[in-house]
Amino acid sequence: MVKLTTTNTEPKAHSHGLGQIPVSKLDTHGSHDVSDFPVPGGREEEWRFTPLRRLKGLHDWKGEADGTDEVTIDAPEGVTVEQVGRDDERLGTAGLPVDRVIAQAYSSFEQATVVTVPRALVADKAITIDRKGLGGTAFEQLVIDVQPLAEATVIITNTGTGVRAGSLDVHVGEGAKLTLVSLQEWDTDAVEVSQHNARVAKDASFKSVVITLGGDLVRLSPRVSYTGRGGNAELYGLYFAGDGQHHEHRSLIDHNLSNTRSRVDYKGALSGAGAHTVWIGDVIIGEGTEGTDSYENNRNLQLTDDTRVDSVPNLEIFTGEVQGAGHASASGRLDDIHLFYLCSRGIPEEEARRLIIRGYFLDIVNRIDDQDLRDHVMEKVERKLAAHE
Repeated sequence: MVKLTTTNTEPKAHSHGLGQIPVSKLDTHGSHDVSDFPVPGGREEEWRFTPLRRLKGLHDWKGEADGTDEVTIDAPEGVTVEQVGRDDERLGTAGLPVDRVIAQAYSSFEQATVVTVPRALVADKAITIDRKGLGGTAFEQLVIDVQPLAEATVIITNTGTGVRAGSLDVHVGEGAKLTLVSLQEWDTDAVEVSQHNARVAKDASFKSVVITLGGDLVRLSPRVSYTGRGGNAELYGLYFAGDGQHHEHRSLIDHNLSNTRSRVDYKGALSGAGAHTVWIGDVIIGEGTEGTDSYENNRNLQLTDDTRVDSVPNLEIFTGEVQGAGHASASGRLDDIHLFYLCSRGIPEEEARRLIIRGYFLDIVNRIDDQDLRDHVMEKVERKLAAHE
């Protein structure tokens, strides 16, 4: 049985200038204590898009964790991989659970996996973490610590079946660089609810690429905060929901310090009866900060009529000293003009559709540095397209 671990410091309360009165409606209160979160009923803002009946009891867990995984970790020389207990002092420093499921996962794990890239090490190959679910329910925690001036790429692949919940905590040290690629390629009956917490230090760079193609229900919550000026975070995502699939991504960027930068760009496609995607993009620019540069974007391509898209960008600004801030969201069908143009050049209609969709996704796929991984992702997208056709 494989378990993973996480924990965090209290999030900064944004004040209004009238004392420490939290005014942000986006910065959700966090806690490791399950009892601090009421059992959701589906009307709460953070749960209103999620079909609770399909969480298989995660939102009001009363059972025992009985899930098993096969996990293979391949790390280059110099990188350490450890299994640690709940009392390890490195745990609990990236971000608190912000919903009941993640708090339950933190309360239920037995061991954590900690991957450390030591100071100034430039990893000569990607760190790969391959997880295959063998069924049952498991609560898991993973910590990735990239120490100052180090550089690394981490690729996490999730396959198989089962019900999984947990946190991924990421620390990017001063002047360090981390690219994190997370692939959700679960079987069609799998459920995953995860929170990704990243803390980005002074002059550090963090790039996340989330690819969600499988699973019955996948709900991921990437969250970023900064521990030093000059930090840069880029969150990219690609998802393709087919018949009955629910893919939900809820990002939050907390510009709690001055002179920090972020970019968020998620693109999705939907095809088939009951396919449902949700994107919530929250950005907070904190009081008293200066020089923040932030932009978030979400695009959704509905390939059939019987699909549902919910796309909600939110931006809260508590200062007038902003270098740049904005958001955009759009959902719709294939552009008939683009289709007509390709067909008029002799390209069959089905091939033209495929080319347009490939081009639509390539902007995200090309954010992945590894060519073999880019090819793998596009092959999976092609399979989803074939099923659509």
